[in-house]
Amino acid sequence: MENLQFIDPLLHGIKPLENNTKNLSVKQLACAGFGSLLVGAVLKKTGHTKTAAIVGSLALPLLSAAVYKKIANK
Repeated sequence: MENLQFIDPLLHGIKPLENNTKNLSVKQLACAGFGSLLVGAVLKKTGHTKTAAIVGSLALPLLSAAVYKKIANK
């Protein structure tokens, strides 16, 4: 059986994703971060704890990307 770990994705036409956060503003990233916190809290209140944990865990990377982008643009 083949060892699929060594297949080169570029041979099959799979291209790596480009950094798409350059198209988003700092305000959009911050709103997405706070929105994920809010949605995670609502989901937890309604009893969807696993989904709330996943959605809530997106807040920190989004907010840190917003802060990094704000500092990098100075």
